[in-house]
Amino acid sequence: MIVLQVIPELEAGGAERTTLEVAEAVVAAGGRALVASQGGRLEGELAELGGELVRLPVASKNPLTLWSNMTALVRLIRREGVQIVHARSRAPAWSAKWACDRTEARFITTYHGTYNARSGLKRRYNSVMAGGERVIANSGFIADHVRREHGVDGARLTVIPRGVDLTRFDPASVPDERVAALAGQWGVAGLAGKAPLLLLPGRLTGWKGQREAIRALAGLGDVGPSLPHLLLVGDAQGRDAYVQELEELAATLGVTDRVHRGGHCTDMPAAFALSDLVLTPSVDPEAFGRTAAEAGAMGRLVIAADHGGAREVVLDGETGWRVAPGDPAALATAIAAALTLDRNVHDSMVAAARDHVATHFSTVSLQASTLRVYREVLNSTP
Repeated sequence: MIVLQVIPELEAGGAERTTLEVAEAVVAAGGRALVASQGGRLEGELAELGGELVRLPVASKNPLTLWSNMTALVRLIRREGVQIVHARSRAPAWSAKWACDRTEARFITTYHGTYNARSGLKRRYNSVMAGGERVIANSGFIADHVRREHGVDGARLTVIPRGVDLTRFDPASVPDERVAALAGQWGVAGLAGKAPLLLLPGRLTGWKGQREAIRALAGLGDVGPSLPHLLLVGDAQGRDAYVQELEELAATLGVTDRVHRGGHCTDMPAAFALSDLVLTPSVDPEAFGRTAAEAGAMGRLVIAADHGGAREVVLDGETGWRVAPGDPAALATAIAAALTLDRNVHDSMVAAARDHVATHFSTVSLQASTLRVYREVLNSTP
C-alpha cells in the first residue's frame, strides 16, 4: 500500500498529528507513507516514523499554484505508484483531486472542521472536502455537518475520531522531573501544589477562549489554599496584537501576576500532569476536542464549552463539565465547583474520563479504522 497524505504544513495541530499517526500505521502495515506538505516542526518526527516528506507549496490558495501543485502531484503519483491520495485541507485537496482525476490513484478526504460558508462560492470551495470516494469525519458533530452541508451520507461517510496515544498520555509514564522542568520553564515552580493551576492548551487565537478564561479567573476568589493561576499554553503564530490584547485585559482585571504564557509545548503529558484542571472554553465549536481527550487520558478533569465535538469527548457531570460558550461567569462557577469537588467524587470522575477516552478515542483505533478504509477503497471498483 502506497499512500500520499496532503496537508499544508507540519506544524502543531490535530490534523498534523493525525497525519503522523496514519503515516506510522501505513509503515507498520508494510506500506509507504508519503506526505506532501510545506513542512514544519514535525518533519523530524515524520521521518522517525518512517514517513517520507515531499516538499510542495500546498498551503497556497493561489489558483496558479494550485494548478502547478496538481502537475507535481500527477508526476509524483505516477513515479512512486501512489494508490491512495488522502487530502486533509481544502486548497491542497483541489490539487489532489485534479491529480487523482488524471491518474489511477484513489481520492479520500478527511473533513477536519466546519469550514463555514457565507457564500455560494465559499461553499463550492469547501465542497472538495466532501468529494472523496470516502469522506472521513473526525467526530459525529462533523459528520452531521457534512450531511447537512453537502448531502453526503451512507457508506461514503465514515466517522473516525481523532486519537490519543494512551501510552504517551498515561500519568504513570510522566516522571516528576519532567513536570518540574516544565514548571520551572514557565515560572510556576513555586506554585505547584500550593495554588490551583488551570491549564488552557491551544494556539493563541480569539476563538480558543483565552479572553473568557482570563475574565473567569478574575471572577474567582480563593478556591482551595489560594487564588488559582492560569497557564495559556500554545503558539501565538505571529498574532502579536492578540497577545498584547490578552496582556492588557489581564492588567485591567488585576490578574497579570496570575496569568502565565507557556508558548508552544512539546511535552503535553507533563503539561497536563502539572495542572489541576484543564479548560477548553472555545467560543466557536471544536471539530473534535483533542486536548480535552488527552487531558482525560492523563487523569485531568476538563471544563469545555458546550458545543461541537466537545460534547462527545466531555460527558457533563460524568467525565468533566460543559458550560455555555462565551460565558466567563459560567466558566468561573464551574471552575470553583471543580476545585472544591469531594475527593471521592473527583477520583470517580477521573476514572470515568480515562475509561471514556480509552474506549472511544485511542490512536490505535484511529489507525486501524483508517487502514480499514484504505483497504476497502482499494478493494472496490472506482
